[in-house]
Amino acid sequence: MNAGEVKALLESSINNCEVVAEGEGCNFQIVVVSSEFEGLSTVKRQQLVYSHLQEAISSGAIHAVTMKTYTPEQFSKL
Repeated sequence: MNAGEVKALLESSINNCEVVAEGEGCNFQIVVVSSEFEGLSTVKRQQLVYSHLQEAISSGAIHAVTMKTYTPEQFSKL
């Protein structure tokens, strides 16, 4: 799996989502911005993202993911 595939997978799975993905092999760093994160704790946001990556993690296509999650409002203030 490559960074483009991770980006496409998440953007097609999470509503109103924009993803920046970097990495190679099976280790990725991702930034996910979505209105779906409104009202969710950091842990719940990560669980949401991981739920869409679970198949790739289980198969070994993804070994490690470092992520940052933001609502659009939070991201606009960075």
